[in-house]
Amino acid sequence: MGRKRVFSGIRPTGPIHLGNYLGAIKSWIQLQDRYECIYAIVDYHGMTTPYHPAEMRANVRELLIDYLAAGVDPERSILMVQSAVPEHTELAWILGTVTPIAWLERVPTFKEKAEQHPDYVHLGLLSYGVLMAADIVLYKAEVVPVGEDQLPHLELTREIVRRFHHLFGVKIFPEPQALVAQETARIMSLTDPEKKMSKTLGPRSLIALSDPPEAIRDKIMKAVTDTGPSGERMSPGVANLFQLLKIFGTEEEYRSLRAEYDAGTLRYVNLKRTLADAIIRSLEPFRRRRAELENDPAYLDRVLRDGIRRARAIARETMAEVKEACGLLRDEPGLGEAGVAAAAGSKAAGEQAPEAVERR
Repeated sequence: MGRKRVFSGIRPTGPIHLGNYLGAIKSWIQLQDRYECIYAIVDYHGMTTPYHPAEMRANVRELLIDYLAAGVDPERSILMVQSAVPEHTELAWILGTVTPIAWLERVPTFKEKAEQHPDYVHLGLLSYGVLMAADIVLYKAEVVPVGEDQLPHLELTREIVRRFHHLFGVKIFPEPQALVAQETARIMSLTDPEKKMSKTLGPRSLIALSDPPEAIRDKIMKAVTDTGPSGERMSPGVANLFQLLKIFGTEEEYRSLRAEYDAGTLRYVNLKRTLADAIIRSLEPFRRRRAELENDPAYLDRVLRDGIRRARAIARETMAEVKEACGLLRDEPGLGEAGVAAAAGSKAAGEQAPEAVERR
């Protein structure tokens, strides 16, 4: 038996930050040795919130470079862009015809984005979960690495899969299972440490992997802490800085500064300086690799072209099965007008739609 297939993706709305890396990309790299991995740049999802068209392609390119510089290997994984594989939206339409609106209205992403952008609530945002389901099942992915906040989205995918199978009387897709890292670090915003690090909170709130050392130092030095220990509970800002130090610093650095905090003698400026140095030191290989990739556009084009080709080969096979099950005309290469008419006639004359599909 072959390896199980993994699918995951990130919206091209800005550079990868520490939260993205520790919550997703780091596990992606590890999964490459055990699974058949497909990693996407989901630009259609990026259109569901306000964006600048002129920046979209540049963001796609930058995200591809980030993937590669972080350690995603195109020899062991498929790297692709969602909009370059039209089967994503084709399958999303089909799945949308079997998905009740009530299911979509309860999806956390819809509620959150509608609240963030009340003047930008549209059909695409409502059907975000359907497109996400199509992304996953188009490749018959069995495993999806997610954070705990994404579990409701994956459950929606499983519900859509079950309903599709029930209505059309066939089983085409596996029900994808979540792969939640047991020790996933929850990295919080530098400016609002009660919230997750996110691009929506602004560039000052995050550390991008591509940030130059001076930017990293400036952001860390201005990070929110507090005015001193408050009771027995460490403030969210300080806890976030210690969490980052535990990940990027040495054991001695963490232990020494934590002992100072417990003794009530810690100067936050020392914590911040040590943390900034540790992050800059840890990200140096990434910055070096990124600079190499930026100077090799031919390689980037080749990686993307090959990834899209490999992704479409899988997508076409899946869509052939889906169209057969739905009673739709399959896209057969070289099929001329006469062939199309004959094929359509053959379907009409020789095939009956399953009774389960008669649902309206």
